[in-house]
Amino acid sequence: MNGEHHYEVTVRWTGDTGSGTSRYRDYGRDHDVLVEGREPLRGSADPAFRGTPDRWNPEELLVASLSQCHMLSYLSLCARNGVVVTGYADSASGVMREEAGDSGRFTEVVLRPEVVVAEPGMVERARSLHEQAHRACFIANSVAFPVRHLPVVAHA
Repeated sequence: MNGEHHYEVTVRWTGDTGSGTSRYRDYGRDHDVLVEGREPLRGSADPAFRGTPDRWNPEELLVASLSQCHMLSYLSLCARNGVVVTGYADSASGVMREEAGDSGRFTEVVLRPEVVVAEPGMVERARSLHEQAHRACFIANSVAFPVRHLPVVAHA
């Protein structure tokens, strides 16, 4: 599969409390992430940056995106290599460090996939496919910080 893939997303700020951004503390960070034909994703800033805690923040979405991409790459590789996965869950975490000048950056994301395979003879191959999935992940290939994976594989 070669070619370009294009993605259209609209982010609409919903946090105007009546005076716009007249002062730093006077506006909400709430927004909607919109893709045609889907329910809006309710976003905000991280609560540490005056965001609303019950909404998704960009930092969580970045970690989720890396976790999803790894999982989808991994499941595809397993299916193509005769490894039958019957369960998959990932407790991913990321570290972002604030820097001078109102900036910051992620220093790493760690994926902790817990995989269940159908047969004991599939465990080693299932474990080894994580490295290949990491190299195949479009999102991991696009970020400028390490994405580590610490998989656990067991059989049903």
